[in-house]
Amino acid sequence: RMPGGYEIPPHWHTSSERMILVSGEFKVRYKGQEEVTLNAGDYAYGPAKLPHSAACVSDEQCILFIAFQSAVDAHPHEGSL
Repeated sequence: RMPGGYEIPPHWHTSSERMILVSGEFKVRYKGQEEVTLNAGDYAYGPAKLPHSAACVSDEQCILFIAFQSAVDAHPHEGSL
């Protein structure tokens, strides 16, 4: 869960991630790809070790279901996406 307007800085995960947005409006951008907007019920896949950033762009909170293949970690990413 994250409040509306919250931005997640660029980072990457050791594991791939699979996301389903339960509520809110959420934008995610993976390095080298166009930004994608997710609405409730939308699914997104993030490859392991690929830097990305995200934001809850709705006024209401964003609730996501995220599944990882291994332990959850987040490593800061320096540089552009």
